[in-house]
Amino acid sequence: MTIALPPPKLLIGGRWLDAPAGSIPVINPSDGEEFTRIANGRANDIDTAVRAARAALDGPWGRMTALERGRLLLKLSRAVQDDAEVLAKLEAMDTGKPLKQAKADIVALARYFEFYGSSADKLHGHTIPYLDGYSVMTFWEPLGVTAHIIPWNYPAQILGRSLGAALAVGNATVIKPAEDACLSVLKVGELSLEVGFPPGAINIVTGYGEDAGAALAAHPGIDHISFTGSPETGALVQAAAAKHNKPVTMELGGKSPQVVFADADLDAALPFLVGAIIQNAGQTCSAGSRLVVERSAYDRVMDQVADRFSRLQVGSSDMDLDLGPVINKQQKQRVEGYLDRARKDGLKSCAQGRMAPNTPPGGYYVLPTLVGDVPPQHVLAQEEVFGPVLAATPFRDEAEALAIANGTEYGLVASVWTADGARQLRFARGLKAGQVFVNNYGAGGGVELPFGGVKRSGFGREKGFEALHGFAALKTVAVKHG
Repeated sequence: MTIALPPPKLLIGGRWLDAPAGSIPVINPSDGEEFTRIANGRANDIDTAVRAARAALDGPWGRMTALERGRLLLKLSRAVQDDAEVLAKLEAMDTGKPLKQAKADIVALARYFEFYGSSADKLHGHTIPYLDGYSVMTFWEPLGVTAHIIPWNYPAQILGRSLGAALAVGNATVIKPAEDACLSVLKVGELSLEVGFPPGAINIVTGYGEDAGAALAAHPGIDHISFTGSPETGALVQAAAAKHNKPVTMELGGKSPQVVFADADLDAALPFLVGAIIQNAGQTCSAGSRLVVERSAYDRVMDQVADRFSRLQVGSSDMDLDLGPVINKQQKQRVEGYLDRARKDGLKSCAQGRMAPNTPPGGYYVLPTLVGDVPPQHVLAQEEVFGPVLAATPFRDEAEALAIANGTEYGLVASVWTADGARQLRFARGLKAGQVFVNNYGAGGGVELPFGGVKRSGFGREKGFEALHGFAALKTVAVKHG
């Protein structure tokens, strides 16, 4: 199937526009070759997009009822489902992830629009008992123009969870996808016009982060910023927003532990212990990148995890294997640098996957690697590698397990595997993470489940109904009527 690639244009005010600064090459991670181009949006383009969003709030979009907004999102969900094959192929080609993973991302994208379309007219206020002669009520209102800075690892999914909630509340939006992967975002922009979103409700400006992204974060006309990315870039976004006292939602990565006690059902756990680190070649903020295992079961668990790692295959996105490439040359060098450091420090590589025959040369491939007996304070157990590297560490007892699990700067996701019901709840309550899974990991995507971090993993919540509150302002109205 031959698919039409989105043109290198910007979506502003309901029209596709050329960028005065020209275009940027898009590289296929599977072979390292340029296969299309995107528009090189700059600060002036961001300003035009913000103005278009503000005009939409003052026009038809701002006058729409919650019911009408919801119906548009439901139409967009159906359009995504109808074009799911095209969207999945764009996502796979752009990010390098296996096609089956890209298809799952598009299913989630449609579900986000469905969930928030169904929620748009259910964001209710309250009445508050107050003084005699008063009636007091609260209203949830849109913040205004919201900015959405989308990363390259899950452009479709993160667009859905961020954009869907913002639109449901009634905000007008400006989206800046990562220059490494934004084709699915542009395709959703096309679909949004087809289903009838008013001009300016959804604006998309592609370009480099240091140009378009920085301009969007610093724009005084933005009322809220949703950012997913590294802690370092997140700090820059927060600093830019602070100059105008604008609120932000930050999802900034993780170093998530998978804690396995000796009484765990290992047959049930194994697919998750491996799958949570190899998904999207480990380029997942919530990747289960630390395996923390009770000492009495450590050798048995490691043997079985190593066996699975040794059978993993890496190849191009269209080969649809266990893993694809990482996103670019810089990311490949970053991940390999961590592995080099581990080897120099004498850490043991217990198992590696293998490159599939006929994998295209020039791609940015990293073999999935299991590293054993990693000290809890080693960089491999502390820093976000953002690649298919699983660091395993043994523990003696529950107290040490909890100390190791909580012993990083991050706190996004964690899991605990045990048959002991009291320990399940006790340990889950003790974990410092925004999401905790007991005898599972990821809960099938969890569109309905609030998601976000503590500590260096960020703040604010996306997904679920809670995300609507993040894109809304609560207004209190007190009426004195005697």
